[in-house]
Amino acid sequence: MPALHTQTTEVSYSYLGPAGTFTEAALKQVPDAAGKTWHAVNNVGEALADVVSGRSTAAMIAMENSVEGGVSATQDALANMPGLRIIGEYLVPVRFELVARPGTALADVRTINAHPVAYAQCGTWLNQALPGHGHIPASSNVAAAATLLHGSLADAAIAPIGITEHYPLDVLAENIGDNNNAVTRFVLVSRSRVIPAPTGADKTSLIVELPDDVSGSLLGMLEQFSTRGVNLSLIESRPIGDALGRYRFIIDADGHISDERMADALLGLRRFSPNVLFLGSYPRADKQAIEFTSRYDDAIFVEARQWLAGLLDPTPEG
Repeated sequence: MPALHTQTTEVSYSYLGPAGTFTEAALKQVPDAAGKTWHAVNNVGEALADVVSGRSTAAMIAMENSVEGGVSATQDALANMPGLRIIGEYLVPVRFELVARPGTALADVRTINAHPVAYAQCGTWLNQALPGHGHIPASSNVAAAATLLHGSLADAAIAPIGITEHYPLDVLAENIGDNNNAVTRFVLVSRSRVIPAPTGADKTSLIVELPDDVSGSLLGMLEQFSTRGVNLSLIESRPIGDALGRYRFIIDADGHISDERMADALLGLRRFSPNVLFLGSYPRADKQAIEFTSRYDDAIFVEARQWLAGLLDPTPEG
């Protein structure tokens, strides 16, 4: 049975909660979300289900991390929930700190509560500062800290910087991540069919399946972009799930669907692939203008179509 769409005039947003998460920090960057209702949810699937059902106008979800790569839960959810579009992109620096119950010293820490991803990103510091420590996995970065106040067996937790604004904990160490340049990319997803206007610094997201599992199929897909001067900033494979060896590709391409080179690439993909899912064209968070050579200017594609039309025109010239 298809999901029922709840009609509501209230503008609201879903995000991975509770308060203090990196996802909340991303949502705070959305001007239109200020002063609106925010729904804290437990996972990506729940956030997107809120949008599909109409409970929320849009959802903020993590798409990619500069250290860990693409977020597979998000990629799979977007592939299996039709009718969703990405309308915005936001970047959040990933910074961690070690927190503990008041009165705890760093020398007292024997066991740490941490989300597995956060734990992995702080491995170097942990092994140097707390050799021999134990690890208790947490469901989220905020939950790792919150459980310290509710009977956790851990002595400390890895949490986002600023967590002490939400929980009465002490900071034992700041900036404990291995990579100070780590960034998580978030996207705002809605059911809106209105595509944001091109800015010259845009990104187009797609999910594409190969037509068959034979030599050269992947190259054939990539050529739809390369022959039109479209650069790819992300390409990751995810299993389709219906058989071994069957994969779909999550793609971020530089440019906007209204750009002639991008539109021509999408037409090529549509002819090539049995399933192309357009996830949206939207402004890049870094506002970096897309660079390409002049032979891929819009005018070149327009002139080529006019040239072909002229060849088909039986009317004599002059």
